This record gives sequence, structure tokens and C-alpha cells, in this order.
Amino acid sequence: MKLFRPRFNQREGTPDSELKPNPVHVYPACNCVNVIHATQQDGWTEPDLHQDKPDTTAAAWRALEEYIQATAASGNAEFNPRTAIGSSLWEQIVALPRSIASLKSVKYMILYGSHLVRIPPDIGQMENLEEFDPYTSYKLHWFPYEITRCKKLVRSRVSTRALYGNYKFRPPFPRLPASAPDILPDCCSVCGWPFGGSGPTQVWISLAVATDVLPLLVHACSEDCIQRLPKPHSNYVPVPHRGGLDLVQPAAR
Repeated sequence: MKLFRPRFNQREGTPDSELKPNPVHVYPACNCVNVIHATQQDGWTEPDLHQDKPDTTAAAWRALEEYIQATAASGNAEFNPRTAIGSSLWEQIVALPRSIASLKSVKYMILYGSHLVRIPPDIGQMENLEEFDPYTSYKLHWFPYEITRCKKLVRSRVSTRALYGNYKFRPPFPRLPASAPDILPDCCSVCGWPFGGSGPTQVWISLAVATDVLPLLVHACSEDCIQRLPKPHSNYVPVPHRGGLDLVQPAAR
């Protein structure tokens, strides 16, 4: 009998002899997409985007910024902050710095068991990213549309049951427009041009990214750019939308 050997935060293809024990001290938790919580409440409650703000003066944030700078300078192919700064500090981080845009050489982004609540749109500038692993990051319910700019991204490992609109339970999407710290990109998610005086238009869209279907938040500069978005993945809401409890989703599986 072949025994299952959990990979935890090791990269795809790690030999069994190099697998290490689970490094996570505490897994994150919330009730945003908790189907048990929804049943207890006799239906879903409309969620809001997590508003957690990182403490940029804390030792954990400084250590993470230093690690990003060192990784960018060295040209390292792996970004694994839990290993670099330690679990105690890593589990204090709720959002990645926008300086991840400097990680041009990184191919493997290992965020296993993180307490992140969002990924900055700057991930789209990680031009060599091939593998994205935020598995068991249970408060990470959505991703920026800019992740689709990572053209070399072919492997992902996401806890899909924690995602808005996931096919198992169809939890609701937050109603747009909505705001949270550091989610606004510098330019249009679709065409890359600056926003006009009226600012961006936000929509949700569910697309296949690497090996998962992800709910993506789009910041578009115009209705024309929204019309240019690709067709959503089959068995998900068939058009870009603005969320809310009144949104009709396909039946859960």
C-alpha cells in the first residue's frame, strides 16, 4: 500500500526524503465562506472584503521586506517567507508588501498556511512565476485580476473551498464597489492605462488560473475594458458581475 505523504509547504516534485513536518503553528479562520456558519444563520450573510491592515512598524513586516529585498537582489527562484522569517513572524502577516513586484526571478511562491487576506495587484509583475501555492490560507477568498499577467504560471494549489463563489457551496461575493487597503492597482487591470478622473470600475470574474478557478477582482478604466474581459469559466457566473446576495450563481455541487 502506498502511503499518502503530505507536501505541506514544499515545492512540487520534492522527494519524499526531503519532506518536512507541517510548519504551521495556527491556521487562519473566519466565517466569510463557512457553509456551517451559513446553515446556522439560515442562509448566507453578505460578506465584506477583509479590512485588516498590516502593521508596517512591526518586526514581522520589517523582516518580510528585508527578505523580499534579499530575494530580489540574489535572483533566487523561490519565495518562501515562512522558511525565511520563521512561522511566528510569518503568521502575523495579513497582506504582502507591494514590493513583491521586484521579485522578477521568482518561479516558486510558497505561501502555505498563511494568514493573508489579500494579494496585492503587483503580483502581476512577477514575470517568471511558475508555481503559486497559498494552500490552507483560509482567509484568502479572492485574487487580483493582475495575476493573469503571470504568463508562465502553470501550477497552483489553492484551498478552493475558501473562495467566493466556489463550486462546492457557492458562497456569495462581496457587493461592489468595495474597498480594502492596498487593493487599488496603479493602472487598469485590463489595458494597463491610467484611470480617468472618475476612477476605476470594479467587477468580479471567475477564471482558470494555472490549475484552479479563482474569483478575480478587476479594476477597469472603462466599460470597453470590461467588455474585453475573457469569458468566465464554465459552471460559474457567465458574465462579469458586481456580487451581492441577489447574484444568481449556478447550483452548488
